[in-house]
Amino acid sequence: MQFVTSNIFPISIAFFSGLMLLWSIFGNRFRGVKEVKPTEALQLINHKNAFVLDVREVSEYNGGHVLNSTLIPLGTLKARLDELEKYRDRPMVVVCRSGSRSGTACAILAKHGYAQAYNLAGGVLAWQRNNLPLEK
Repeated sequence: MQFVTSNIFPISIAFFSGLMLLWSIFGNRFRGVKEVKPTEALQLINHKNAFVLDVREVSEYNGGHVLNSTLIPLGTLKARLDELEKYRDRPMVVVCRSGSRSGTACAILAKHGYAQAYNLAGGVLAWQRNNLPLEK
């Protein structure tokens, strides 16, 4: 017990670091976000007519994006949800650079009734690793 009281600060830092690590690994699952791998996303796009929403910033999007994707940066998503209403009943693949912002976007979409929002796991980086095309 004396060890714990003498080392409470380092123990606290280790504990919270562990929690942050777990959140980064499992956070999307806790928020109810469904994830798809790039090949699964491609199947949704090609066979289920999935809408592709890119939530990166304009400069990132202009550097290369999934074919026929629509850009709505994450910071403007809530204010622009009405633009997505016509896609509510279609699968929606949400894309960012690494899968983090798109996970947040999927959580927002789920709260607003978009039941078929899928986070592209690994984002555009994973898309590129799978040799899938981007357009500029």
